[in-house]
Amino acid sequence: MDDTLMQMLRYASKGYACSQIMALLTLDQCNTSNPGLVRAMAGLVYGCGNGVATCGVLTGACCVIGYFAGKGTDTETGNEALMLMLEEMNDWFQSRFGEHHGGITCQAIVGEAGPQASRSICAGILSETYAQTLQILADHGIDIQ
Repeated sequence: MDDTLMQMLRYASKGYACSQIMALLTLDQCNTSNPGLVRAMAGLVYGCGNGVATCGVLTGACCVIGYFAGKGTDTETGNEALMLMLEEMNDWFQSRFGEHHGGITCQAIVGEAGPQASRSICAGILSETYAQTLQILADHGIDIQ
């Protein structure tokens, strides 16, 4: 088990959910904290709460990309490749998980068991998606250190 997966499991054991863990891992990489961001990411959990919206791992990954590439102040322009990076993430996630599970909603991925099943099913998805997020950022010259 690698360090990222171990940290991810620690956060899960503390009650954080998928999209929040995505943010926490990113903030760890940046050696910073942002409780407001972590709380806001809770709005993406389990497909925005009812399971029928897009998986929180994917939306969390897109938020991480936006964290580094989006416009954040009046004086920033944002990265011109933001939309391309988001498209790459969505395409990869659909290909990697959506086709296997019959969709990219939480219900499609975890099935009828709902959020209770997500911890066992989603750990691998979260780990792979976090790695892919970092790769997409690196491929576009964005260093998150």
